Amino acid sequence: METMVKRYYSLAIEKAVANIYIYGDIVSWEWLESDISSYTLAKELETLPEEVDKINVFINSYGGEVKEGLAIYNALKRHKAKVTTVCDGFACSAASVVFMAGDERVMSNASLLMVHNAWLYTAGDANRLRKDAEDLDTITQASVSAYMTHVTIPEEELKTMMDEETWISAADALAMGFATSIVNDEQTAVSQSVKRKLIDLLLTMQEDAKAAQAAKN
Repeated sequence: METMVKRYYSLAIEKAVANIYIYGDIVSWEWLESDISSYTLAKELETLPEEVDKINVFINSYGGEVKEGLAIYNALKRHKAKVTTVCDGFACSAASVVFMAGDERVMSNASLLMVHNAWLYTAGDANRLRKDAEDLDTITQASVSAYMTHVTIPEEELKTMMDEETWISAADALAMGFATSIVNDEQTAVSQSVKRKLIDLLLTMQEDAKAAQAAKN
């Protein structure tokens, strides 16, 4: 049996395996075909046939709303099936939290994670701004807890990475426990070459920024 729900966000079922594709933004209100909310995904998980014992979650997303990402993370963790998350391109922000829901967490050499602190738009007096800052610390800590379930680095190191809005290569993700394995894409298509160059550029820019900051200090 196979069921296709959407084109970009989709859930397909074949025998005892469910494949979920999160290739868009993680939001509370789905405006675009590619958007996914925690409500939609959680309801679909509830309706999976009893025989489904494996869920593959393929991710290529800039992230979105923290609360939605946390809810998707918890819904996947709660399911009885074995969950494998696969970073097909970028798993940024809230999408990186969803990535951490996998019992197995797979990346390729041409994929990246990105972690950062929660943020919001705000306005008000000094009391309101202080309250918002305290709330953001608490919200960020929920994501920290999800990462710390698997990573092997100290929590303070993780928080520093989030402070600096850090892009994480597949090799570094494996070394730090974000990922459990790396698969190599042997294809030599031009699109893959461009993707690899983009990732190298992002990592180089990150290292240059750190060096410039160190020089200032």
